[in-house]
Amino acid sequence: MEQYRTRPAPHPQRPPAQRRGPRPAGVPAQGGIPRPAPVRRMPRPRLTGLGGGLFACTAMVLVAGICWLLFSSSLFVYGMLFPPVAAATALWVRPADLITAPIGVPIAFAAGVWPISGGSGGFGGQLMGLVSALSLHAGWLYAGTLVAALIALVRKAVLIGRRRLPRRVA
Repeated sequence: MEQYRTRPAPHPQRPPAQRRGPRPAGVPAQGGIPRPAPVRRMPRPRLTGLGGGLFACTAMVLVAGICWLLFSSSLFVYGMLFPPVAAATALWVRPADLITAPIGVPIAFAAGVWPISGGSGGFGGQLMGLVSALSLHAGWLYAGTLVAALIALVRKAVLIGRRRLPRRVA
């Protein structure tokens, strides 16, 4: 009785040693020129909506601590460092949760400004210091929120464009 092969026959032109495993970077293919080594890219964190909000809150509390230690609670420096944190949050949120970036960053601004707002005299004084700091530095709050919203909007437009592109071509 004849037995059939269950595996395909090896390629007749390549020895078995060359078929196994990938070649190291820069090693030329048979008769080809060497390829450059692959470029290593920075990791692209993908935060959920809650993770993006927690990242922004943690970053702004750390920024507030740095402002308290180095700049004697300067709300101007705190406000200047808010738009980069908002941009990082909007860039690192995963595509499914893009709408949460412009919502979470103003909350992070308020969470970070609480320790350096300068209120005194109990809870009421702290609350009035927070409200005063938020109202006096609303420009930074709006700027950071606008940065996060624009980045989220552009990312969403690019995602929609990528989804529609194959349908037009096909």
